[in-house]
Amino acid sequence: MSQVDEIRMQVMWNRLISVVEEQALTLLRTAFSTSVREAGDLSAGVFDPKGQMLAQAVTGTPGHVNTMAEAVLHFIAEIPREQMFPGDTYVTNDPWKGTGHLHDITMVSPSFKGDELIGFFACTAHVVDVGGRGFGADGKSVYEEGIQIPIMKFAERGEVNRTLLAMLRANVREPNQVIGDFYSLAACNDVGHKRLIEMLDEVGFANLDELGNFIFSRTRTAVMERLADLPKGTWSNDMLTDGYDTPIRLAAEIEIADDKVNVDFAGSDGMSPWGINVPLIYTKAYACYAIKCVVAPDIPNNSASLAAFDVSSPVNILNAERPAPVSLRHVIGHMVPDLVLGALAKALPGKILAEGAGALWNIHISARPEKGKDGERAEVLMFNSGGMGARPGLDGLSATAFPSGVHTMPIEATEHTGPVVIWRKELRPDSGGDGEFRGGLGQIIEIGAAEGHEFDFSAMFDRVTQAARGRDGGQDGAPGSVTLDDGTRLRPKGWQHVPAGKRLILNLPGGGGFGAPETRDPEARETDLRKGYLTGGKK
Repeated sequence: MSQVDEIRMQVMWNRLISVVEEQALTLLRTAFSTSVREAGDLSAGVFDPKGQMLAQAVTGTPGHVNTMAEAVLHFIAEIPREQMFPGDTYVTNDPWKGTGHLHDITMVSPSFKGDELIGFFACTAHVVDVGGRGFGADGKSVYEEGIQIPIMKFAERGEVNRTLLAMLRANVREPNQVIGDFYSLAACNDVGHKRLIEMLDEVGFANLDELGNFIFSRTRTAVMERLADLPKGTWSNDMLTDGYDTPIRLAAEIEIADDKVNVDFAGSDGMSPWGINVPLIYTKAYACYAIKCVVAPDIPNNSASLAAFDVSSPVNILNAERPAPVSLRHVIGHMVPDLVLGALAKALPGKILAEGAGALWNIHISARPEKGKDGERAEVLMFNSGGMGARPGLDGLSATAFPSGVHTMPIEATEHTGPVVIWRKELRPDSGGDGEFRGGLGQIIEIGAAEGHEFDFSAMFDRVTQAARGRDGGQDGAPGSVTLDDGTRLRPKGWQHVPAGKRLILNLPGGGGFGAPETRDPEARETDLRKGYLTGGKK
């Protein structure tokens, strides 16, 4: 390939990434649920006819993107080629063939140029409700957690499956929001297809074959070069998470070989009776993300980069089998990067950030009028983030969703969706672990129902009994807590009640510090005091 042809292919690769970015932005702009529209809890990507991911949108979460990379293969296996037509869209929320729990809807659309199938567009988004017990850890099997949609057609030749829509309306609490999001998902795939056809017509390509070969070959070569520079050997790590009612041990062993990084989660605790189990497809997604953050953060994410990482596990909480309850798979799944990074820190001392809050502090609120009073009912979902661990050379980021990358929702957007009031949302002083580099701060969030209302809420929190650990001499971050405004302590997981007139107070955990505290720059410590990150009681 000549230098001019190589430059041309690189430009087209960048153009393809812009296509899927527009695909994702279409979903952001048309979504009904605040978790998608405001927090960006979604993914979008384009795949070749074999189901190999060519490009992903920057907008979106690793859990969605990397599970989607495997999910498309399940769609192709389920729907024969002769039953695929222009105008089709396929759907599922199968936790083991999609993204790990029922609240995530994955849609895949075949892309035809004339009569030739040239690829697929896929997208995923979290919807506000799927029926059942609601978004929480209290289910004892997946059958209690909501409606299950096997891989099937949402639309055939452009005609929407009305039977599926009727079943959704009969099974969810917010049918207009949920069905609106289904249409938004389908629309974003359509936009991706249209932009792809325009691009191919403009450059005179009949399909994606030549560009796909270029993308995969260049990615593979770049990743292999990075692996060659890593130390070879095997390292392990373990950690405790809060669990539902008892702590849960997670364990990982990482082997760095010449052309592969292998991760095995043998030694992790067995499946839980509660809805915090993780299907392997989701565990893989975050394990690969953690490795890629260290090995090849600047190399575009596609099937060739992911192929360098192998993830395995016996049946346990990180490889839960059907029909295990998995609604809150993200709470344990978001701990996987810290678990993997802890092993990599032994292979690459001094180069890996400290542990952070990990799991999002999601809260699902079911608000209603007090008994005997008129008012509004609503299902409200908030995404909140604790602090990141400190990094080698830098303080941790405060109130930042690592590893998921979703945004914190604006207070105004949350209050607009139902009768709730956010009385306080601020950084939590003294929550970041001390060190040469300070851990990121958590938040303090105070939530009440509007006048005349009360609410139940699903707690989905971790790092309450098991704080984020510091690294290389850094101190642990502050653990979180869940209370009422009168001091009553509440559980970090499960559905609970907040009476009218009471407020829920969430103290989100901070990230661990990096390096010995006595080596911190005095000017940096003074800045922390001046900005209120420290109150003076922490030295």
